Amino acid sequence: MKLATLDDGSRDGRLVVVSQDLAWCTDARRVAPTLQAALDDWAHAAPELEALSRDLAIEAVPVERFHERMALAPLPRAYHWADGSAYVNHVELVRRARGAPMPDRFWEDPLMYQGGSDAMLGARAPIRLADEAWGIDVEAEIAVITGDVPMGATPEQAAAAIRLVMLANDVSLRGLSQAELAKGFGFVQSKPSSGFSPVAVTPEALGPMWRDGKLHGSLHVSVNGRLIGKADAGRDMTFDFPRLIAHSARTRPLSAGAIIGSGAVSNRGEDGGPGRPIEDGGAGYSCIAEIRTVETMRHGAARTPFLKFGDIVRIEMADAAGHSVFGAIEQRVERYEGPAA
Repeated sequence: MKLATLDDGSRDGRLVVVSQDLAWCTDARRVAPTLQAALDDWAHAAPELEALSRDLAIEAVPVERFHERMALAPLPRAYHWADGSAYVNHVELVRRARGAPMPDRFWEDPLMYQGGSDAMLGARAPIRLADEAWGIDVEAEIAVITGDVPMGATPEQAAAAIRLVMLANDVSLRGLSQAELAKGFGFVQSKPSSGFSPVAVTPEALGPMWRDGKLHGSLHVSVNGRLIGKADAGRDMTFDFPRLIAHSARTRPLSAGAIIGSGAVSNRGEDGGPGRPIEDGGAGYSCIAEIRTVETMRHGAARTPFLKFGDIVRIEMADAAGHSVFGAIEQRVERYEGPAA
């Protein structure tokens, strides 16, 4: 089952069920007005939404064209957004870029920060920021939406609470993060609103792509039409999603509608090193910070700039047949002029 939230002028949009090929959708408001409402009553709503999905496949319900540009984030605002660093290769490279050592415990205990969740960006929403000097970066990730998770949940309990899977762009401001982290109190200003894929998909509908608590598939990331990454999201994921969810719920319960991110997808090279760029036959990178770190290692200095106003980032994953699974995140970086004086 594939679900999306269409822009109807309200804060939370309207829930639709989307066809497997992302071409059509049907209104789901007779089941639940919003995705959050469906998650709040999942035991009742999920079977009815599944029935709608089957009816949509045989055109037994009213249909309308599904346009990705009309989709808000699946959850335009969420009760909880916590982003982990499941790919420790990424953690190692980014820390190396800012001269920070890599503690051994990071291989045993996931890093995680809690971000703002009151203004999630739709897949075509612009990334509006005031200053290019902030070091604007894309971070292509996988994210899951949970049902209720009890405090102290085991990974097995956490796995049972995963309701939906989607793609994310955890926008990062590298020029602000180092000073902010040096305060010892975590990210705030260096993590603006994140963007999400047009469609969220149930694990069952992903078939063999979803196994062992991970999404398996090549995550394609491009900047201005140039492919910079095609890392396999199922490879080199040190902490699976049940582990990340259990980590987040160790000392507090999570409410239905909590979003947990994987951190930037990152593959090691065949030699165990940081991986090679696309043009050298590697899997590339899911963020510019990794590109710059590898360039510094290879050439003595970073060559790739962070994002500029007018740049366009695209994030997408296809199935074995080459069909888009979640739709594409495609966002333009724009200058934020600020509220009127």
